Amino acid sequence: MTNVDQVNERVGERPGGRSGAPPPFLLRREVAAAYLAPAVTAGAGALVGGNTELLWAAGTSIAGTSAVVALLAGGWLQCFGRRRSSGPARRAALSLAGAALAAALALACALAAQRWLPGWTGLSQGPWLDRLSLDLPLSAALATTIVGWRWRGRFTTRPLKGNR
Repeated sequence: MTNVDQVNERVGERPGGRSGAPPPFLLRREVAAAYLAPAVTAGAGALVGGNTELLWAAGTSIAGTSAVVALLAGGWLQCFGRRRSSGPARRAALSLAGAALAAALALACALAAQRWLPGWTGLSQGPWLDRLSLDLPLSAALATTIVGWRWRGRFTTRPLKGNR
């Protein structure tokens, strides 16, 4: 029995059939969704509120950070993540732990950028630089949570109908 057959058997999927299982984890799709979702939602909020600063941040620091973090987290999970079934509580705990770690690292990067970026590049201290300490950790936490949740969801056991 191959690995694909074992996974199909675990999630109750018949080969060649549809079981309602989530689609396979594809990193490029996760990164595209991680960029588009925050860009559209933050951009829509900026348009409704008339906030040009938020509109600019929607496509750069908010969505860009989310896409980069989704690429890093998803790539790490594909290379080093453990592929075993887990219940919803463990799945949520692992996703939130990854989010906390990503938010802490993103906050450290934001604080470093706020301190050293103006001196290195000659850019003035502006409101966009002050937003980094909010945009980066929030985007990183959301992207890591979603990517971790979806990746772990591919290996969650699901009972067959009638076997409850």
